[in-house]
Amino acid sequence: MTDAKHVTPEEAQALLGEGHVYIDVRSEAEFAAGHPAGAYNVPINVPGPAGPMPNPDFVAVVEGAFGKDQKLVLGCKAGPRSRRACALLRDAGFADVVEMPAGWDGARDEFGRPLAGWLKLGLPTATGTPAGRSYAEVRQKKS
Repeated sequence: MTDAKHVTPEEAQALLGEGHVYIDVRSEAEFAAGHPAGAYNVPINVPGPAGPMPNPDFVAVVEGAFGKDQKLVLGCKAGPRSRRACALLRDAGFADVVEMPAGWDGARDEFGRPLAGWLKLGLPTATGTPAGRSYAEVRQKKS
């Protein structure tokens, strides 16, 4: 399967206005501390006995809440988790998955140049766990 399309935070914000859903794949605590306004939280990792471990329900939760035809933008803190999440969803047959590699905090491109993240660019943010958007609530949804 081909790689997901990469977008900047500004492009991601524009896609949200065109019907895409933003899924923040960071931990529940990271999400609560701050996230793009309107985002849903579905962590790619969950707490395990020896630290974070892959979330075995990640694909099933996204499919149950949004369906495989929903247009999705995935982001994390700085790229690695959203890249892995995109690969899992595309391998599972999701039709339209876009990655925002700059993430929440920013990242570096393949040449080491800084990429400004959602927060640094001053795009709309929220804190806490808005109704219907926390991981606990997203897990209960059925598309």
